[in-house]
Amino acid sequence: MTDLAKTPVTVITGFLGAGKTSVIRHLMANANGRRLAVVVNEFGDVGVDGEMLKSCAIPDCPEENILELANGCICCTVADDFIPTIEALMAMNPRPDHILIETSGLALPKPLLKAFDWPDIRSRITIDGVIALADAEAVAAGRFAPDVAKVDAQREADDSLDHETPLSEVFEDQIACADIVLMTKPDLAGPEGVAAARAAIAAHAPRQLPVIEVAEGAVDPRVVLGLGAEAESDLDARPSHHDGADDHDHEDFDSVVVALPEQADPAALAARIEALATERGVLRVKGYAAVTGKPMRLLVQAVGARVRTQFDRPWAADEPRSTRLVVIAEHDAIDPVAIHAALAG
Repeated sequence: MTDLAKTPVTVITGFLGAGKTSVIRHLMANANGRRLAVVVNEFGDVGVDGEMLKSCAIPDCPEENILELANGCICCTVADDFIPTIEALMAMNPRPDHILIETSGLALPKPLLKAFDWPDIRSRITIDGVIALADAEAVAAGRFAPDVAKVDAQREADDSLDHETPLSEVFEDQIACADIVLMTKPDLAGPEGVAAARAAIAAHAPRQLPVIEVAEGAVDPRVVLGLGAEAESDLDARPSHHDGADDHDHEDFDSVVVALPEQADPAALAARIEALATERGVLRVKGYAAVTGKPMRLLVQAVGARVRTQFDRPWAADEPRSTRLVVIAEHDAIDPVAIHAALAG
């Protein structure tokens, strides 16, 4: 049984653009008197997710309780960033009742879970649960569930090939560490896609996991908070591709920040982002755009070729009206000059 004196932490992991921020926004809005704190780990130096959450701050989760870690993937900066951040939260008065940690889409959850076993942390905090988000449409398309038989046949034909893509390793590690899987965007996948995604998740899960369909981040807090999993004491049941390794890195991924002037046509910008994904294999684009003649800032979020834009708030008086986009891709696909040219049009 979980020690009630310890502060529970929920780790929310999932692939790029799976909907982690939407889930956290929903939990913040439905805290029901529980005082929350949120730690957001960004990839790239434009803090889109953290700023979105701060704009939704409420008395149960005030802005000062929302902290950002933007110095790299949280699983690689545990000692430098994560531990001091947790200590800062625990020193707050009043202390949070529950902490939510949103990892970057590239984070491997296992190293983060191991950090909770450190004596200074374990005595005060427990991992209430690990929630993995899976984009139903992407999983159904087979992007993170390769055909094992086909891979084996290719390996036999050419043993110099590495058939395990970095993206599938991240996905599989996230599923393996989870207590619950939230399947997002089920409407885009359709019934057959949802069934295929469920089968893929089951194939990668080391144990039977509940899989819950979620639209627009709306999940009942009673389902995902208060699990009492004590995951820091259950690490052996959460296997990772990197078990036994002293360290790991994310050299397979990279990001570049593209600065652009005001945009006259948001639809044309969205089309250029879509083309970037199709032609260069870009995984994720997120950031803000200034639109000529519009007082509101345009929020830009893209997962592959799926681009979503919406005006989120007015530009501040002291804020430069400019366009800044973080572009994330596998290392070999990052060409800053070509990416800037493609987005500039």
